[in-house]
Amino acid sequence: MKKILFVAAMLVCCLATAMAQQAGDKKQAEIKFDKTTHNFGKFAASSPKVSCVFTYTNVGNAPLIINQAVASCGCTVPQYTKTPVQPGQKGQVKVTFNGAGFFPGHFKKSITIRTNGKAEMTRLYIEGDMTDE
Repeated sequence: MKKILFVAAMLVCCLATAMAQQAGDKKQAEIKFDKTTHNFGKFAASSPKVSCVFTYTNVGNAPLIINQAVASCGCTVPQYTKTPVQPGQKGQVKVTFNGAGFFPGHFKKSITIRTNGKAEMTRLYIEGDMTDE
């Protein structure tokens, strides 16, 4: 009988501790992009630079900071909002692809976004078809 009461008391303590931790979770930022993929479609190799903007919202309850934005190739350059984005506010990641010196054809590149948010890493993708003309 004592063992059963001891086990029951331990379970109650564990549950109470778990519930207290959930209730006391610290504030955390969270990034949510409007879209994570952009298709440029077809564009001419004579105008090889194309850009797009990815818009995001901080849906968390603490300021969101993008620590790093890294492209999978040197032909792709990301620029992002450097200041902290407050909860409920929006920020942007502008991505420019420069196909100069590349053969025409289909491409797909990724941009890795690292933040202080709940999901520390998010991937964005751009793709398109560069044509001879």
